[in-house]
Amino acid sequence: MRIKLQDVRYHYPRSTARVFEGLNLEVKPGITLAKGFSGCGKSTLLRLVAGLISPTGGTINTDSPHKVGSSGFLRFEIGFVFQQLNLLPLASVERNVHLAVEMAGGDVGEVQGWLELLGLTKYAKSKPSKLSGGQQQRASIARALAKKPSILLLDEPTSGLDDLNTQVISKAIRNTLAPGSVCLIATHDRRLDPIADEILDFNTFLPVEEHLQALA
Repeated sequence: MRIKLQDVRYHYPRSTARVFEGLNLEVKPGITLAKGFSGCGKSTLLRLVAGLISPTGGTINTDSPHKVGSSGFLRFEIGFVFQQLNLLPLASVERNVHLAVEMAGGDVGEVQGWLELLGLTKYAKSKPSKLSGGQQQRASIARALAKKPSILLLDEPTSGLDDLNTQVISKAIRNTLAPGSVCLIATHDRRLDPIADEILDFNTFLPVEEHLQALA
């Protein structure tokens, strides 16, 4: 899977300030980290690639037979972990993962293996509200990985987590990413650098705000 952005422009609704102005980028198979200061457009890039928001100009293309942003694209190609996690609050951890696999047409018999991989077996019947932050994050990662997506998008997947949780998540991502798939991670976390095949410096895509430079 390859993702190609050509002359992509984007600005937030009701704002004239552009996040991207003529962005050209090709994301190749493997793990790519998008790094940079807060507000530089990392999370916006993930949403553009998924088709959750549309560019105000330019094009985004992939090798998928499904159009970017279509229901088929989101269902079969995309695994997404948001900063808000978005686990179904009334469903157990096991059910959250099961539903994701089922909707993607995957093998639901593998759900227990994904829970074991992320250290969640003993919490399988628990609701997300009963889990710690690290456990919820691992559950979200398990749900995304279990779909075996061709495009895995992770928004700050280890933010605020201790080293052990970070190591478990890093290992799971590196060892289970399907061959030929893309994993694009928006992160500030240097602990993820060792698993990266490529690192994008988003500080080069958007100028640092001058008032912050003066205060640094």
